[in-house]
Amino acid sequence: MPKLIKVLSIDGGGIRGIIPAMILAEIERRTGQPIARMFDLIAGTSTGGILTLALTRPGPRRVHPKFTAAELVDLYEKEGPRIFSRSIWHRLHAVGNLLEEKYPSKGLQTALRAYLGQTRLKDALTEVLVTAYEIEGRFPWFFKRHRARTDTATHDFPMTDVAHATAAAPTYFEPVKVTTREGSDEYALIDGGVYANNPAMCAYVEAQTRHPRERDFLVVSLGTGELTRPLPYEQVKGWGLAHWAQPILNVVFDGVSDTTDYQLRQLLPSNRYYRFQTRLDEGNEDMDNASRANLAALKRLGEGLIRSESARLTELCGHLG
Repeated sequence: MPKLIKVLSIDGGGIRGIIPAMILAEIERRTGQPIARMFDLIAGTSTGGILTLALTRPGPRRVHPKFTAAELVDLYEKEGPRIFSRSIWHRLHAVGNLLEEKYPSKGLQTALRAYLGQTRLKDALTEVLVTAYEIEGRFPWFFKRHRARTDTATHDFPMTDVAHATAAAPTYFEPVKVTTREGSDEYALIDGGVYANNPAMCAYVEAQTRHPRERDFLVVSLGTGELTRPLPYEQVKGWGLAHWAQPILNVVFDGVSDTTDYQLRQLLPSNRYYRFQTRLDEGNEDMDNASRANLAALKRLGEGLIRSESARLTELCGHLG
Protein backbone atom coordinates (compact mmCIF):
# COMPACT_ATOMS: atom_id res chain seq x y z
CA MET A 1 0.00 0.00 0.00
CA PRO A 2 1.41 3.47 -0.92
CA LYS A 3 2.78 5.42 2.01
CA LEU A 4 2.62 9.17 2.48
CA ILE A 5 6.18 10.38 3.13
CA LYS A 6 6.05 13.47 5.34
CA VAL A 7 8.81 16.07 5.23
CA LEU A 8 9.31 19.12 7.45
CA SER A 9 11.65 21.96 6.52
CA ILE A 10 12.59 24.95 8.71
CA ASP A 11 14.25 28.09 7.33
CA GLY A 12 17.18 29.96 8.77
CA GLY A 13 16.71 33.41 10.25
CA GLY A 14 18.43 33.77 13.61
CA ILE A 15 16.22 35.08 16.40
CA ARG A 16 13.25 34.98 13.99
CA GLY A 17 13.24 31.20 14.48
CA ILE A 18 10.75 31.89 17.25
CA ILE A 19 8.06 32.17 14.52
CA PRO A 20 8.38 28.59 13.15
CA ALA A 21 8.83 27.34 16.73
CA MET A 22 5.38 28.76 17.51
CA ILE A 23 3.86 27.08 14.44
CA LEU A 24 5.38 23.77 15.53
CA ALA A 25 4.02 24.21 19.05
CA GLU A 26 0.56 24.80 17.59
CA ILE A 27 0.81 21.64 15.46
CA GLU A 28 1.80 19.62 18.52
CA ARG A 29 -1.07 21.15 20.50
CA ARG A 30 -3.62 20.29 17.82
CA THR A 31 -2.40 16.76 17.13
CA GLY A 32 -1.25 15.76 20.61
CA GLN A 33 1.86 14.24 19.02
CA PRO A 34 5.53 15.29 19.07
CA ILE A 35 6.89 16.66 15.79
CA ALA A 36 9.57 13.96 15.59
CA ARG A 37 6.90 11.25 15.49
CA MET A 38 4.85 12.87 12.71
CA PHE A 39 7.56 13.36 10.07
CA ASP A 40 9.79 10.93 8.19
CA LEU A 41 12.41 13.62 7.62
CA ILE A 42 13.08 16.98 9.26
CA ALA A 43 15.45 19.46 7.62
CA GLY A 44 16.77 22.77 8.87
CA THR A 45 19.23 25.53 8.17
CA SER A 46 20.83 27.75 10.82
CA THR A 47 18.16 28.50 13.45
CA GLY A 48 16.02 25.91 11.64
CA GLY A 49 18.83 23.41 12.04
CA ILE A 50 18.96 24.09 15.76
CA LEU A 51 15.20 23.47 15.98
CA THR A 52 15.56 20.30 13.90
CA LEU A 53 18.13 18.85 16.29
CA ALA A 54 16.36 19.94 19.48
CA LEU A 55 13.05 18.49 18.25
CA THR A 56 14.69 15.13 17.55
CA ARG A 57 16.94 14.91 20.60
CA PRO A 58 15.78 11.84 22.56
CA GLY A 59 14.73 12.12 26.18
CA PRO A 60 15.95 9.91 29.04
CA ARG A 61 14.21 6.76 27.76
CA ARG A 62 15.33 7.47 24.18
CA VAL A 63 11.78 7.04 22.86
CA HIS A 64 10.21 10.47 23.24
CA PRO A 65 11.89 13.79 22.43
CA LYS A 66 13.45 15.68 25.30
CA PHE A 67 11.72 18.94 24.38
CA THR A 68 8.30 19.97 23.18
CA ALA A 69 8.10 22.64 20.51
CA ALA A 70 6.59 24.98 23.11
CA GLU A 71 9.74 24.59 25.21
CA LEU A 72 11.79 25.59 22.18
CA VAL A 73 9.84 28.83 21.88
CA ASP A 74 11.29 29.56 25.32
CA LEU A 75 14.78 28.88 23.92
CA TYR A 76 14.62 32.10 21.91
CA GLU A 77 13.38 34.20 24.80
CA LYS A 78 15.86 32.76 27.31
CA GLU A 79 18.94 32.23 25.18
CA GLY A 80 18.52 34.80 22.40
CA PRO A 81 19.90 37.74 24.43
CA ARG A 82 22.89 35.61 25.48
CA ILE A 83 23.61 34.34 21.94
CA PHE A 84 23.48 37.81 20.41
CA SER A 85 25.49 39.70 23.02
CA ARG A 86 28.92 41.29 22.98
CA SER A 87 31.27 42.30 25.74
CA ILE A 88 32.43 45.92 25.88
CA TRP A 89 35.85 44.76 24.70
CA HIS A 90 34.35 42.95 21.69
CA ARG A 91 32.23 45.97 20.77
CA LEU A 92 35.20 48.30 20.89
CA HIS A 93 37.41 45.88 18.98
CA ALA A 94 34.78 45.43 16.25
CA VAL A 95 34.17 49.15 15.66
CA GLY A 96 35.37 49.89 12.14
CA ASN A 97 37.03 46.48 11.91
CA LEU A 98 35.73 44.65 8.85
CA LEU A 99 37.85 41.63 9.78
CA GLU A 100 36.04 40.95 13.06
CA GLU A 101 32.88 38.83 13.36
CA LYS A 102 29.99 40.63 15.03
CA TYR A 103 29.56 38.19 17.95
CA PRO A 104 31.82 35.82 19.90
CA SER A 105 30.69 32.20 19.77
CA LYS A 106 30.64 31.62 23.53
CA GLY A 107 26.95 32.52 24.05
CA LEU A 108 25.86 30.33 21.14
CA GLN A 109 27.96 27.39 22.32
CA THR A 110 26.60 27.67 25.87
CA ALA A 111 22.99 27.64 24.63
CA LEU A 112 23.61 24.67 22.32
CA ARG A 113 25.18 22.63 25.11
CA ALA A 114 22.19 23.39 27.35
CA TYR A 115 19.67 22.14 24.79
CA LEU A 116 21.59 19.42 22.94
CA GLY A 117 23.97 18.09 25.60
CA GLN A 118 26.11 15.13 24.58
CA THR A 119 23.60 13.71 22.08
CA ARG A 120 25.06 12.57 18.79
CA LEU A 121 23.56 12.92 15.32
CA LYS A 122 22.99 9.18 14.95
CA ASP A 123 20.65 9.24 17.95
CA ALA A 124 18.08 11.61 16.42
CA LEU A 125 14.55 10.24 16.70
CA THR A 126 13.80 10.57 12.99
CA GLU A 127 15.77 11.24 9.83
CA VAL A 128 17.32 14.70 9.79
CA LEU A 129 19.12 16.82 7.23
CA VAL A 130 21.02 19.90 8.44
CA THR A 131 22.86 22.16 6.02
CA ALA A 132 26.29 23.78 6.18
CA TYR A 133 28.93 24.89 3.68
CA GLU A 134 32.56 23.73 3.65
CA ILE A 135 34.72 26.76 2.90
CA GLU A 136 38.08 25.03 2.28
CA GLY A 137 36.82 22.34 -0.07
CA ARG A 138 34.09 24.69 -1.38
CA PHE A 139 31.11 22.33 -1.31
CA PRO A 140 27.72 22.05 0.39
CA TRP A 141 27.75 19.80 3.44
CA PHE A 142 24.70 17.89 4.63
CA PHE A 143 24.56 16.36 8.09
CA LYS A 144 22.28 13.30 7.86
CA ARG A 145 21.19 10.81 10.50
CA HIS A 146 21.30 7.79 8.19
CA ARG A 147 24.89 8.58 7.24
CA ALA A 148 25.79 9.00 10.90
CA ARG A 149 24.39 5.52 11.60
CA THR A 150 25.97 3.72 8.67
CA ASP A 151 29.35 5.46 8.88
CA THR A 152 29.89 6.61 12.44
CA ALA A 153 33.62 7.14 11.95
CA THR A 154 33.25 9.89 9.36
CA HIS A 155 29.65 11.16 9.57
CA ASP A 156 28.53 11.00 13.20
CA PHE A 157 29.06 14.24 15.08
CA PRO A 158 27.81 15.69 18.36
CA MET A 159 24.57 17.58 17.80
CA THR A 160 26.18 20.63 19.39
CA ASP A 161 28.84 20.69 16.66
CA VAL A 162 26.22 20.23 13.93
CA ALA A 163 24.09 23.05 15.31
CA HIS A 164 27.08 25.36 15.73
CA ALA A 165 28.20 24.75 12.15
CA THR A 166 24.81 25.40 10.56
CA ALA A 167 24.36 28.59 12.60
CA ALA A 168 27.78 30.11 11.81
CA ALA A 169 26.43 32.91 9.61
CA PRO A 170 29.21 34.89 7.91
CA THR A 171 29.86 38.31 9.51
CA TYR A 172 27.86 37.27 12.60
CA PHE A 173 29.92 34.30 13.86
CA GLU A 174 33.31 32.88 12.94
CA PRO A 175 33.46 29.63 10.90
CA VAL A 176 33.41 26.35 12.81
CA LYS A 177 35.81 23.42 12.57
CA VAL A 178 34.32 19.99 13.19
CA THR A 179 36.38 16.83 13.48
CA THR A 180 35.33 13.29 12.64
CA ARG A 181 34.95 10.76 15.41
CA GLU A 182 38.36 9.21 14.80
CA GLY A 183 40.02 12.57 14.19
CA SER A 184 41.07 11.63 10.67
CA ASP A 185 39.25 14.49 8.92
CA GLU A 186 38.38 18.07 9.77
CA TYR A 187 35.87 20.36 8.08
CA ALA A 188 35.65 24.17 8.14
CA LEU A 189 31.96 25.07 7.99
CA ILE A 190 29.66 28.08 7.79
CA ASP A 191 25.89 28.60 7.76
CA GLY A 192 24.13 26.54 5.09
CA GLY A 193 21.91 29.54 4.38
CA VAL A 194 24.42 30.72 1.78
CA TYR A 195 22.91 28.13 -0.58
CA ALA A 196 19.81 26.71 1.18
CA ASN A 197 18.34 29.14 3.68
CA ASN A 198 15.07 27.40 2.87
CA PRO A 199 16.14 23.73 2.73
CA ALA A 200 12.74 22.41 1.61
CA MET A 201 13.92 21.46 -1.89
CA CYS A 202 16.98 19.70 -0.46
CA ALA A 203 14.66 17.86 1.92
CA TYR A 204 12.21 16.89 -0.84
CA VAL A 205 15.02 15.45 -2.98
CA GLU A 206 16.48 13.64 0.04
CA ALA A 207 13.09 12.11 0.84
CA GLN A 208 12.68 10.91 -2.75
CA THR A 209 16.17 9.42 -2.67
CA ARG A 210 15.49 7.67 0.63
CA HIS A 211 12.10 6.36 -0.57
CA PRO A 212 12.54 5.67 -4.31
CA ARG A 213 9.45 3.47 -4.58
CA GLU A 214 7.06 5.99 -3.05
CA ARG A 215 5.18 8.60 -5.07
CA ASP A 216 3.21 10.48 -2.44
CA PHE A 217 5.17 13.19 -0.60
CA LEU A 218 3.95 15.88 1.78
CA VAL A 219 6.26 18.87 2.31
CA VAL A 220 5.72 21.35 5.17
CA SER A 221 7.94 24.42 4.94
CA LEU A 222 8.22 26.96 7.76
CA GLY A 223 9.58 30.45 7.13
CA THR A 224 11.09 32.91 9.58
CA GLY A 225 9.49 36.01 8.07
CA GLU A 226 9.60 37.63 4.65
CA LEU A 227 11.80 40.71 4.42
CA THR A 228 10.00 43.95 3.55
CA ARG A 229 12.52 46.67 4.37
CA PRO A 230 13.37 48.39 1.06
CA LEU A 231 16.91 49.07 -0.10
CA PRO A 232 16.49 52.43 -1.89
CA TYR A 233 18.47 52.70 -5.11
CA GLU A 234 19.73 56.21 -4.39
CA GLN A 235 21.11 55.04 -1.07
CA VAL A 236 22.46 51.67 -2.17
CA LYS A 237 24.12 52.67 -5.45
CA GLY A 238 27.05 54.18 -3.58
CA TRP A 239 27.59 51.29 -1.19
CA GLY A 240 30.89 49.48 -1.11
CA LEU A 241 32.16 46.52 0.89
CA ALA A 242 31.59 48.08 4.30
CA HIS A 243 27.92 48.85 3.71
CA TRP A 244 27.04 45.68 1.78
CA ALA A 245 28.72 43.18 4.14
CA GLN A 246 25.64 42.28 6.20
CA PRO A 247 22.74 43.49 3.97
CA ILE A 248 23.90 41.23 1.14
CA LEU A 249 23.55 38.22 3.45
CA ASN A 250 19.88 39.08 4.05
CA VAL A 251 19.35 39.55 0.31
CA VAL A 252 20.86 36.13 -0.45
CA PHE A 253 18.95 34.35 2.34
CA ASP A 254 15.63 35.94 1.34
CA GLY A 255 16.09 35.32 -2.38
CA VAL A 256 17.05 31.67 -1.87
CA SER A 257 14.02 31.08 0.37
CA ASP A 258 11.55 32.61 -2.09
CA THR A 259 13.05 30.73 -5.04
CA THR A 260 12.66 27.38 -3.26
CA ASP A 261 9.06 28.24 -2.41
CA TYR A 262 8.36 29.01 -6.08
CA GLN A 263 9.89 25.72 -7.24
CA LEU A 264 7.92 23.57 -4.83
CA ARG A 265 4.65 25.32 -5.64
CA GLN A 266 5.19 24.28 -9.26
CA LEU A 267 6.12 20.69 -8.40
CA LEU A 268 3.56 19.75 -5.73
CA PRO A 269 -0.23 20.08 -5.49
CA SER A 270 -1.60 22.46 -2.86
CA ASN A 271 -2.65 19.60 -0.56
CA ARG A 272 0.90 18.25 -0.60
CA TYR A 273 2.80 21.47 -0.05
CA TYR A 274 2.26 23.78 2.91
CA ARG A 275 4.35 26.91 3.30
CA PHE A 276 3.74 28.97 6.44
CA GLN A 277 5.32 32.40 6.16
CA THR A 278 4.60 35.91 7.44
CA ARG A 279 5.71 39.40 6.44
CA LEU A 280 8.01 41.23 8.79
CA ASP A 281 5.96 44.42 8.85
CA GLU A 282 6.04 44.59 12.63
CA GLY A 283 9.00 42.49 13.76
CA ASN A 284 12.49 43.67 13.00
CA GLU A 285 14.00 41.71 10.11
CA ASP A 286 17.48 41.67 11.65
CA MET A 287 18.53 38.15 12.58
CA ASP A 288 20.21 39.30 15.77
CA ASN A 289 17.71 41.67 17.39
CA ALA A 290 17.03 39.75 20.61
CA SER A 291 15.62 42.72 22.49
CA ARG A 292 12.53 42.16 24.63
CA ALA A 293 10.49 44.47 22.41
CA ASN A 294 11.47 42.67 19.21
CA LEU A 295 10.85 39.21 20.67
CA ALA A 296 7.38 40.38 21.70
CA ALA A 297 6.79 41.74 18.18
CA LEU A 298 7.93 38.48 16.60
CA LYS A 299 5.63 36.50 18.91
CA ARG A 300 2.71 38.69 17.83
CA LEU A 301 3.56 37.94 14.21
CA GLY A 302 3.63 34.22 15.01
CA GLU A 303 0.26 34.43 16.74
CA GLY A 304 -1.17 36.35 13.79
CA LEU A 305 0.15 33.73 11.36
CA ILE A 306 -1.49 30.96 13.37
CA ARG A 307 -4.82 32.82 13.30
CA SER A 308 -4.71 33.63 9.59
CA GLU A 309 -3.62 30.12 8.60
CA SER A 310 -5.84 28.25 11.07
CA ALA A 311 -7.83 26.47 8.35
CA ARG A 312 -4.70 25.28 6.56
CA LEU A 313 -3.16 24.19 9.84
CA THR A 314 -6.28 22.12 10.53
CA GLU A 315 -6.05 20.61 7.05
CA LEU A 316 -2.38 19.83 7.57
CA CYS A 317 -2.96 18.23 10.95
CA GLY A 318 -5.46 15.95 9.27
CA HIS A 319 -2.65 14.63 7.05
CA LEU A 320 -0.28 14.27 10.00
CA GLY A 321 -2.66 12.47 12.35
